Amino acid sequence: MIEFYYNPGPNPLKVALFLEEAGLDYHLIPVDPVRGEQFTPAFTAINPNNKLPAIVDGDATIFDSNAILLYLAEKTGRFLPGDTLADRGKLLSWMMFIASGVGPYCGQAVHFRLFAPDPKNYALDRYLFEARRHYGILDRHLAEHEWMVGSQYTVADMATWAWGRHVNVVLGDGAAADFPHLQRFAATIEARPAAIRALALKQRHAFKLEIDDEFRRNLFRHVQPA
Repeated sequence: MIEFYYNPGPNPLKVALFLEEAGLDYHLIPVDPVRGEQFTPAFTAINPNNKLPAIVDGDATIFDSNAILLYLAEKTGRFLPGDTLADRGKLLSWMMFIASGVGPYCGQAVHFRLFAPDPKNYALDRYLFEARRHYGILDRHLAEHEWMVGSQYTVADMATWAWGRHVNVVLGDGAAADFPHLQRFAATIEARPAAIRALALKQRHAFKLEIDDEFRRNLFRHVQPA
């Protein structure tokens, strides 16, 4: 059985969606980042980067959400595009775009918009601009395509959905209206039974949400080291 180390953020949500779509047996192991549980020696041995998600599948340990998606897709032979090298190239391009562009810039936009102390105008403007630019690339692509790669639902769609559904969180209330094709796409996936089950996982554990000294100590270690 797959051990799935989880919190309710966008990156673990991608993996939850795959597990539910594929009907794989897994054991959900909540790791609460506000409480610093990602820094325990046991979890550091699984992911030396101390981030969620991670999985342990027998003798295989995989961290980074898009790496996990690709691993599970190859393991099961599911949610991959056609067998042509061109299709595989497209899949890898979009997966890396999400991993190196959309996720990091959106995460930093949220940090500077909602949590960083002043002065922050330059950093905030920079990350909001880049997050909006990345969302615009996705929106333009989805204006002409039902799915991210070809005519099939793949792991690239799962990776895109997890961040695409958070436009208002990243950019501010009402921003999603600027990306209608991305929102159409996100709503289509959101209605899938597997997505409904994946979203419900957060109800199984009481993750801490309060913004207090413990929150700052464990999430903003550059200013409040543990």
